This record gives sequence, structure tokens and C-alpha cells, in this order.
Amino acid sequence: MATLNLDELKSLLEVTNSKLKDLKKLDLNVDMTRGKPSFEQIRLSRDLLTNIDADTFDRNPNVFNYGIGDGIHEAKELFASMLGVSSNEIYVGGNSSLNLMYDTMLKAMYFGMVDSDRPWMKEDTVKFICPVPGYDRHFAICESLGIEMITVDMTPEGPDMDAVEELVKEDASIKGIWCVPKYSNPDGAIYSKETIERLASMETAAKDFKIFYDNAYAVHFLDGEFIEQESMLDACKNADHPNRVIIFASTSKITFPGAGVGVICANRESLDYMEKLIAAQSISQDKVNQLRHVLFLKDFDTLLDHMREQAAILKPKFDIVLDSLKSTVEDERIATWSEPRGGYFISVDTYPGCAKKIEEECARLGLKITKAGSTYPYYNNPNDNNLRIAPSFLGRSDLVQAMDVFTTVLQKVAIEEIIKNEQ
Repeated sequence: MATLNLDELKSLLEVTNSKLKDLKKLDLNVDMTRGKPSFEQIRLSRDLLTNIDADTFDRNPNVFNYGIGDGIHEAKELFASMLGVSSNEIYVGGNSSLNLMYDTMLKAMYFGMVDSDRPWMKEDTVKFICPVPGYDRHFAICESLGIEMITVDMTPEGPDMDAVEELVKEDASIKGIWCVPKYSNPDGAIYSKETIERLASMETAAKDFKIFYDNAYAVHFLDGEFIEQESMLDACKNADHPNRVIIFASTSKITFPGAGVGVICANRESLDYMEKLIAAQSISQDKVNQLRHVLFLKDFDTLLDHMREQAAILKPKFDIVLDSLKSTVEDERIATWSEPRGGYFISVDTYPGCAKKIEEECARLGLKITKAGSTYPYYNNPNDNNLRIAPSFLGRSDLVQAMDVFTTVLQKVAIEEIIKNEQ
């Protein structure tokens, strides 16, 4: 992309304003706020609804009764293969990994973790590191429990580890860090081997420091190929911090959103501690749903085949977004963006001071996008420049229209801001 001079920007603004007049006539009503799977994706898993017959019922009586509180063995095996760990390091829960994350954080606050001297809420202050841009649901968990959030920048290889290491080495009130290690939400970053090993081995003032490792997109590639990643659990064991990481994952964007299976993966000592606490609140999770998923996904190879079908639906939508940005944005100051190889989002960085204006103007034209500031704790993006695009739910025609509106508004708002600052 070029850098346009002032006259070129003014000329482009005239063209953009003229186009906006036409876009107002569309009477658009499109919601692109969250990364929801489309109905076409959900249909790929419809056999889940009918794969337990009378014979299966008779052969698995324990699945339909109380007990087996940590999940059926077959589900553990399936998730172990997905996450690259041992099946005895897996706890299979209910339908939501977000629920498991919140519940784990709540238990840490009320009881402490396996290596804590006391419950976290007994500390004067509890802090968590939040790489940004990041996932708003993680921030909501911390905010709801009164946990102070400290931001560090994301890089293409993961969090800025120099900043992370400096923070955790000196401050014992920093109890952990949020991580989305593969196709990070929203920029699609993939943690490098060096990042994983530094997280596992770094010196922390808090002896019960925890990596909350939300591996939500472990198998969500767009280009048809699964990318192997070093096991964070193995890295922590090798660094003599076996209880440092707690891994979360689910099938929510593999099968049915809201009706999938969530899991926790951790060192056996940590799992024993957490399962003892969980036993007070649950006799067992939905083992019938676990069995449905085992029968449907079968093994890791079958799971990857299923995800290739998902990618065939998703990738053309990502291409629409990226092609629209590339063909419309004519000045590198107006915006830059990520080009993820997987996951559900594209991160767009605008000219500073523009994100909220873009969101508001898009809303006036009938396009709802993720709230500006969502990718930062407390909705406080200091540069007001990051927006998250979620292309998965919309059909092709709606997505084309949505991106036409988005890129036109993006260009208009950014050019006006550039001109104001440069005149």
C-alpha cells in the first residue's frame, strides 16, 4: 500500500462519501458481532442427534446413570489426542469451556490452587496478565471477580515475553496469564516454541502462578492442514513447573455451539485437587453428550477430516473479508490487518482514534460489529484503533455487503482523522 498525500486523501474522501450515500439505501440489518458458526457448519454435525440407538444404550448402561464424574474414558482418549497429552491428564466436563474457566478461577479465589498458601481472595491484590488484543470473555471473568488486569502486547509469536518476564519476576500479586496459543483471538497469532518454553520456565514471584491456556482453536485451521504445536503441559513439566498450566478446550465450534463438550487438561496433581472440589458441586457431567461426540468424531484422524469440512466453509468467508480490505484500503495509515491461518477472527488496526467512530457509523448503516474496545480489558483501548471482524456466521451475499459498508466507513473515518491531524 502507498502513503497518500493530502490532496489524494481529500479526493479519495469525496469518492468514499459518494459511495456511502448509495450504501445508506441498502437498509442493511446484519450482525457480525461474534464468531458464531453458520448453520451450514452446524449441519455437518447433525448425525450427533441420532447416533445412539437401542444397542448402544444397552452396551453403555453406566453412561446413562450417575457416576464417572471426570468423564468417560473414550472421551478422555479423544481429547488427549486433540491436545497432545495423556488421557489421565484430562477432565471431561459439561458443554462449556468458558464455564470451566470461570469455575476454575472462582475456585482459585475461594480455595486457592494446589500450590497456593491461601485462597487468592485472601491476598491484598490479585492480578492477571492479559495479552492485547485479546478475548473479551477472559476479561469479563477477571472483572467480575475483582482481579486487576495488566496488559502486554501481542506479537506474531505470542505475548511480548520480555514484558511478561519482567512483570512476573517482581510482583507476587500477579497470579497468572491468559493465553490463546493457536490462532489467538482476534489476531490469529500462533505461539512459537520459544514463547511456550519461556512461559513454562520463567521465574515468577508468585509460587502458584498459573497459565490459563485457552486452546479454543487447537484444530481450527483454514488452509486444510493441522499445525502441531509444542505441548505447554510437557514444557511446564520439563521446566520443573508441572502445575503451572491449566488447559481448556471444547467442541463448541467443532460440533454444536452451546451443546458441545468442554475439558480441562492439567498435571495429575492439579487435576486431583480440582476434581475433589468439583465433586462437591456435581455427581457427573453429561456423559450421554460425551458418548455422542465419541461416536461421531471417533478418533483424531476423523476429527481432522471433520475440521477440513469446516475449513471449506469458513475459508471463502475469510477470503471475502481480506480481499475487501486489500482492494479498498489505499493507504497503510488507514488500516492494517491480520491474515490468520485459522481460528474465527480477523484483527483490524485502524488509524488511531477511529475504532469507536467506525463502530458507531457502521451501526447507523445497519451493520453491527464487535464493540470497539472489546479486545482490551475494561473496554479501554488506549489508541482506540482495534476492531475484531467475525465473518463465520454470515452468508456470502450478506458478508459482501457487510464488508462493503465496513471498508467504506473505515476509509471515511480514517481519512477524516488523518486530514484533521495533518492540516
